[in-house]
Amino acid sequence: MEAVVNVSGEAALCRHFVWLGVERTVEDLVLKPAYGLPRQADRPRWQHIDLINRDGFGIGWFAADGHAVTYRRTGPFEADPDFPAFAAEVRGTCVVGAARGASPGMPIEEAATAPFTNGKALLSLNGHLNVALATHLHDPSYVPESTCDAAFLAQLLWQRLDAGTALVAAVPDLVRDIAANDSNACLNLLATDGSVVVATTWGETLCYREAPEGVIVASEPHDYEPHWVTVPDRHLLIATPTGVKVTALDPVAAPALTDPV
Repeated sequence: MEAVVNVSGEAALCRHFVWLGVERTVEDLVLKPAYGLPRQADRPRWQHIDLINRDGFGIGWFAADGHAVTYRRTGPFEADPDFPAFAAEVRGTCVVGAARGASPGMPIEEAATAPFTNGKALLSLNGHLNVALATHLHDPSYVPESTCDAAFLAQLLWQRLDAGTALVAAVPDLVRDIAANDSNACLNLLATDGSVVVATTWGETLCYREAPEGVIVASEPHDYEPHWVTVPDRHLLIATPTGVKVTALDPVAAPALTDPV
């Protein structure tokens, strides 16, 4: 692995979301909202760093057989003439979307664009980390698909899941381990296996909104409607079709592996 070290003060930030609930099309989730992902990519309202997110975008969902699938492109949404037709056709009960703003020096390629997948789960990072400070956590038998920091982080998560750690424990433990070695890391992770959503706030923004049809978790609201709930910094969110639980992301103690609601 050729490790890319993020040592500049300029962070790679993104906008991302996940929907978990009744089946909806990508068009409903991305193109129809008044302030959906394409607008957030150009004019993010909540993002802490003044950076647009037009270096790539991706959609992830779960096929009928439960296999995680992704559609990723470089550049902004409007640069892909095939996206509107794709968005109208593809639907799912769990859908992840991400728009990327890359750090200087990071590769601009589809393989560096979230969401990342191991076929069983999906991961998006809104933030950055110094890869050199986390190499001791990496099993060299796992090879990241890109040299960007987010792809490296994805491999750290896959190796923990493969070792038998549940997603609800693997995500917060990974954040703690990275943060313990990299005090400048920004680690807003969003991960799902199609049945549970696990998200963290560590330096960037997150919110959610529940409805009878399901829950959406996002970097920022997708519209101007009420009932969006802001997640405080350094917190863990776990969502299932039955509800959402938000707890403090204790830097030492791991959350109990119990039903989140």
